[in-house]
Amino acid sequence: MTTIASTAAEQPIRRPPAARFASPKVFYGWYVAVACLVMMYVTVGVSYYGLSLFLRPLLDEHGWSNSIVSGATGTFFLISGVAAFGAGPFIDKIGPRRFLAAGIALTAVGAGLVGFIDQIWQLFACYTLLAVAYGLGAVVPVSTLMSRWFIQNRAKAMMVSSTGVSLGGATLVPIGAQLIERGGLRLAAPVLGVVVLVVAMPVLLLFVSASPAEMGLEPDGGAAAHPRSRVDRASQYRTWTRQQAMRTVGFWAAVVAFFLGLGAQTGVLIYQLAFLQEADKLGTRGAAALAVTTTTIGSILARIVVSMVADRLDKRVMAMGLFLLQACAIGAYLLVHRTVLIYAAALLFGFTVGNVYLAQSLLVGELFGLVSFGTVYGMISLSSQLGSGISLIVVGRLVDAHGYTVPFLFLAGLDVIAALTVLAARPARVT
Repeated sequence: MTTIASTAAEQPIRRPPAARFASPKVFYGWYVAVACLVMMYVTVGVSYYGLSLFLRPLLDEHGWSNSIVSGATGTFFLISGVAAFGAGPFIDKIGPRRFLAAGIALTAVGAGLVGFIDQIWQLFACYTLLAVAYGLGAVVPVSTLMSRWFIQNRAKAMMVSSTGVSLGGATLVPIGAQLIERGGLRLAAPVLGVVVLVVAMPVLLLFVSASPAEMGLEPDGGAAAHPRSRVDRASQYRTWTRQQAMRTVGFWAAVVAFFLGLGAQTGVLIYQLAFLQEADKLGTRGAAALAVTTTTIGSILARIVVSMVADRLDKRVMAMGLFLLQACAIGAYLLVHRTVLIYAAALLFGFTVGNVYLAQSLLVGELFGLVSFGTVYGMISLSSQLGSGISLIVVGRLVDAHGYTVPFLFLAGLDVIAALTVLAARPARVT
């Protein structure tokens, strides 16, 4: 079995420019985690949360149906899952930096082009470009980075990096909504695209190193394992092929659970803004955007709390609790009508947003380790993105036919099934 020390020794030393000025008292992995936070803030903040921001203006400006726009959004998730699936083994082999660079560039171009859409085929083309960007340069390479740099502090590191997504939703959605009010998508989309490029690319080039071994370091800075940690450090260096992973019960339990649970989450996130404007709830775009901000604030607060204990929790139980809480939040959205209670429901839903992705990354890392993380996570990410895409297509049709009650009940039901399924995701015995 490959040891940590030998892995670090075999790598040539490559330090990013910012490492020259970094304090030696702080493990450099934390600089990488903060850099990922900044990159995720703009890339995923624009590409992922931008889907909900673009939904209503596309309907209003072009007179398209929910089915058409949600079909394009569903296509985004389907193609991004396929892109992540294809990229996973190559991320393990050549490192995540090139994929992050490609994702940043394609997100900037795809987001900018949304402002010039006037035909349905152009809508699908732009969303396909954004999907490839998301699949290559978002969750999979960032999660791979965090899994390489951290073992015992993986939850805290992933909390830091993924908080950028929530910050993007909290700030870029209201900013985008204001830009849309002033100049429509033709103003808002190109501005957001430029922001992605000028913020994320310099951060990647200056701060990010592909692994601690490249800098002659060890994961966690060589810190000793916490006595209550649930991660077996030795098993983290086992190599998995796709075929080996697919022969385990834990793999398929994770596939099904996150297919359903993230499908439910995405369905609510994408339709949240339109639902709160239309379904006798908050009424205005600004008030609905504030509810989205409330959701992202809840996501940040809950992720901080969860990350403090997640490294010592059973990841299956953690995921089950998040799925059940998400189902309760969706039900609350349907039941409450007072403004303060609607914002409370948005906050409750926010407690699960991001934390479900965190649970998925942590569970995959615990089950399959860091050496083959991209390979296995790319497969499970494909499943969850397929779930998101299919759920959006179904929800779009249900909204056109029945309004919001039936599709939201459908999404809550998916969460309950996911909560029961994830309990079967146990680690495979090492032979």
